Amino acid sequence: MASSHGTPRLSTVILPVRRWHEGAREQWQRAEELGFHTAYTYDHLSWRAEFRDRTWFGALPTLTAAAAATSRLRLGTLVTSPNFRHPVTLAKELMSLDDISGGRFTLGVGAGGNGFDATALGQRPWTPRERADRFAEFVPLLDRLLREPVVSYEGRFYSASEVRDIPGCVQRPRLPFAVAATGPRGMLLAGRYGQAWVTTGDPRIAATGTPAEGLQAVRDQMVRLAAACEQSGRDSSELEKVLLTGFVPGSPLESVDAFVDFAGKYAEAGIDEIVLHWPIPDTQFAADEKTFERIATEGLGQLRA
Repeated sequence: MASSHGTPRLSTVILPVRRWHEGAREQWQRAEELGFHTAYTYDHLSWRAEFRDRTWFGALPTLTAAAAATSRLRLGTLVTSPNFRHPVTLAKELMSLDDISGGRFTLGVGAGGNGFDATALGQRPWTPRERADRFAEFVPLLDRLLREPVVSYEGRFYSASEVRDIPGCVQRPRLPFAVAATGPRGMLLAGRYGQAWVTTGDPRIAATGTPAEGLQAVRDQMVRLAAACEQSGRDSSELEKVLLTGFVPGSPLESVDAFVDFAGKYAEAGIDEIVLHWPIPDTQFAADEKTFERIATEGLGQLRA
């Protein structure tokens, strides 16, 4: 199925479940060899029950190592959240990572959820409203810290006192933000501060919806995104639209043909980048790795044909 919107970029998520010297390094290098646009990883302390008591490494050290092991591949988090991060310390680490990678880093950022991260520092889980409130302060402060050489700020949740982030990002005016959002306040933040918008579809139909319903849910989200961008004084066409698969109905990793059909429909809906999870046996992300690699090397070519 050809795309009238254009051929989307293809990226991957490599979860931090392998030791660096026992296959992880080669996995990130293989992502570059396969031609993925970006390789992301989750920024969690631990994630979901099936990974809770398994190997799980930190996102930013992993991405720093990946930056040193690759030369062309873009790198990013999908996503970082306020659950256990503070903008001041995070900004310094992001500036450093952008420098080490030679300007190949994208920050995927979201409001977070009620997973294990939400209570890891001993706090009670925040309500959805509290998460939205914190996110609304987190993103603008992070934006300032990465743009301005000296920042002071006193907010409800976060403070910064004469913080220096010198010399700043390699990417100017700062490294790009890919803002994950489906609610109105998050979409406003994406419209104001994002270079990209990220969706995982509608979680209410992830397990029970049909592929057509999943596609329509993303279309509906993009209508709301356009309205939020307009409210922020911006055209939504300025934002890249990123779909993280694995949570939308459909099986794009079943075969190359299944991917081409899936990707073509989402490209026509306006998605610019499709992100596939690198297969992990015996998890919800189990898939045939040879098929996954064929999709990486052949899928977009078939979509263009």
